[in-house]
Amino acid sequence: MVYRWIDKSLKTIHKANWYRSPTEIDGRPGAEIQLDGRRFINFASNDYLGLAGDDRLVNAAVDATNTYGTGSSGSRLLSGHRPLHRQLEAAIAAFKQTEDAVVFSSGYLANLGTLAALVDRRDVIFADTYNHSSLKNGALLSGATVFDYPHNDLDALTALLQQHRSHYRRCLIVTDSVFSMDGDICQLPELLDLGDRFECMVMVDEAHGTGVFGDRGSGCVEYFGCRDRPLIQMGTLSKALGSLGGYVAGSSSLVEFLRNRAPTWIYTTGLSPADTAAALRAIEILQKEPQRRAKLWENVNALKQRLTETLPPQFQLLPSNSPIICVRVKDAATVLALGKTFRDAGLFVSAVRPPTVPSSRLRVTLMATHERHHLDRLIEIFLKLK
Repeated sequence: MVYRWIDKSLKTIHKANWYRSPTEIDGRPGAEIQLDGRRFINFASNDYLGLAGDDRLVNAAVDATNTYGTGSSGSRLLSGHRPLHRQLEAAIAAFKQTEDAVVFSSGYLANLGTLAALVDRRDVIFADTYNHSSLKNGALLSGATVFDYPHNDLDALTALLQQHRSHYRRCLIVTDSVFSMDGDICQLPELLDLGDRFECMVMVDEAHGTGVFGDRGSGCVEYFGCRDRPLIQMGTLSKALGSLGGYVAGSSSLVEFLRNRAPTWIYTTGLSPADTAAALRAIEILQKEPQRRAKLWENVNALKQRLTETLPPQFQLLPSNSPIICVRVKDAATVLALGKTFRDAGLFVSAVRPPTVPSSRLRVTLMATHERHHLDRLIEIFLKLK
């Protein structure tokens, strides 16, 4: 049979302990969630500020649905858009302190469409090897020549630029700001310096930086003091902002260009009114309640210190500068067993394996709504693994 190879491939995935399937969660997201009738402490969410289940976002989504309906009904260029869409884009631009912003229906679509619009087969992309899948696939979709540089290795990137930059028309350096499976951050000022030196555009994916880094919470661009430097800022509305969608913020000419050339914006139905309104409300709350971010970082610092002091020797705490804290283990079978151990103890912790990451690890993500007893329970289970 022509489709028999699919069954064979699935068997291979199972044999390698790479098989994955989603977990069903009942009720709203939060620091504690309901799974299969049991209460779990949730360390597997990117809802860093605890806004995804906030009544204010829920009410904003309900009000928008009552006013505008459940869907946007088509692409924004073909079918029009609602006032909320432009209000959200204006709010993002003000938050990021850029001239404008454009909202996509997901962060993945934002990266695919932006990369495909900015460069083509005449151009070159230099990309951190740990970049998110959406950046990797966007680079392939663009048709540009792609050179991956070793993770956060600026010397290697410089050597690649010296060797190859002059052979291409346009050049784009692209990186995550916060690397989602490790928790460390890029060296943005130095990347921008290289962009100036070699006449390269620089694009940074702030999916895990928005709402978390910077005095105002607008991301790593703010954190590094680079808001006045020319660059392309992409991010999501689905993590710290508790909604759904992606955006690109930058100059007005960049945004207008993407509205006319990014295929994943032009040919995709606009973000739903509910998601749009929820994200708009989240940006407002984020700026009015800095204590949420302060509590998040209090939790991050407390857990990192305690893990450093107590983690059993068979585990390796990976370097992290963010609410993403990863513990490396020896192989996929081990991390699956550990994930079950935590699950049996009432903790929902992500067990991440290849091919998502180069080496298996437990991925712990912290939220502003975690309390001290949640962290105590996590440490308690780690100590029992000695």
